[in-house]
Amino acid sequence: MKIHWSSAGRHYLQVIAFCCVVAVLTTAIWPNKTYLVQVGYALSVGTITWSVIEFGRYLVDERHCEGGGPGRGHGWPQGWRGLLLTAIGIACGFLAGDRVGDFLFNYRNVPSSRDNTISLVITVVAGAAASFYFHARGKAAALIAKIATAERDAGEARLKLLETQLEPHMLFNTLANLRALIMVDPPRAVEMLDHLNNYLRVTLAASRATAHPLAREFERLRDYLELMSVRMGPRLRFALDLPDALRDLPVPPLLLQPLVENSIRHGLEPKVEGGEIRIRALRENRAADGLPQVRIEILDTGVGLGAAPPSDGGGFGVTQVRERLATVYGARGSLTLEATAAGGTLATVVFPT
Repeated sequence: MKIHWSSAGRHYLQVIAFCCVVAVLTTAIWPNKTYLVQVGYALSVGTITWSVIEFGRYLVDERHCEGGGPGRGHGWPQGWRGLLLTAIGIACGFLAGDRVGDFLFNYRNVPSSRDNTISLVITVVAGAAASFYFHARGKAAALIAKIATAERDAGEARLKLLETQLEPHMLFNTLANLRALIMVDPPRAVEMLDHLNNYLRVTLAASRATAHPLAREFERLRDYLELMSVRMGPRLRFALDLPDALRDLPVPPLLLQPLVENSIRHGLEPKVEGGEIRIRALRENRAADGLPQVRIEILDTGVGLGAAPPSDGGGFGVTQVRERLATVYGARGSLTLEATAAGGTLATVVFPT
């Protein structure tokens, strides 16, 4: 049984505030006691009631608590269990609270039946109101947790869907290139097939997760570029730069490959002499608010964007990358495409750390 003391402390602070409010009412009813004394009596009753309910709920099986379950902790007990625990807590507070107050303040007056009735009504109403408040808070917290879990599951499912759309896209392009190479250079086609086999083995292993280290993403990019270099030969040159500090940063699988594929297909392949692709990652602070973010640049020396507006780069791969960034990072994830002065294209991916 693991007690969450920080949560219990927050609850007790709220109980203290509630007792201070109740003491205003009891001071008006029994003016012979000062407000501070009434606060002391209210705290005696409230502390006992709170203690029984707060720690008694840990005796209830997790499965019968709001938002509960194996490993998820204790919320407010559901159904009759919550009502029974509340009744026991109020009864203990009523029967023992005033006696504790009498002892603390050395008060010897024998209360009348009218005073006992009023005290009982105040204790029941106050205890029920406080219990309902904590019950509502617990139920709302459980609902928020369920919504967050559903949103996370939906986001993961969307990422997997986008990844399954990207994999065939890349595979079909590679197989088309392999078919063409078989006709003109069988030995290089065999080498390309070996690289494809290794690449798919790593890809299938990574497909079971919705995120992997940035170092793994760079390794997959290197495998893919090695695969493409078999077909393009010296027309394709590449360099990858990943700082050690960013190697373990989690990113969605296949986040960058569509951009590298676009650089080859639309940038370097149409160029007779080919060109170079340079991929680098760096950490920086966002200019707007100074929050840390990661910038990944994919620069090619290909034919460039041509007549297309720099920020309107479309295509299947670019669209999927933008959707994946939005799914994982929201408004803080972005992709921009721009023409370089040398005639190539710079794709920039930015997301928070």
